[in-house]
Amino acid sequence: MKNVAIIPARGGSKEIENKNIIDINGKPLICHSLKACFECKSIDYVAVSTDSDEISKVVREYYPDTIIIKRPFVLATDLATSEGAILHAIDI
Repeated sequence: MKNVAIIPARGGSKEIENKNIIDINGKPLICHSLKACFECKSIDYVAVSTDSDEISKVVREYYPDTIIIKRPFVLATDLATSEGAILHAIDI
């Protein structure tokens, strides 16, 4: 059995614009989650579910082995849930 980590990272944010790609301690915020996943011995694959081309670009730049799952707009609105994004990723 293989274990997959799915990181939901939508482009829109009400409070902090582009929060997933802002610099935190020298790296984009999402890179801290990716680093933890790739260092975890029990995780075999890491995927990011996103609607943002910019987030996809940053993920590819720092962690090219990450699986990018393009999330549909309906699952990236302010009313969308992380659970919806994860279920979408599992269905693919």
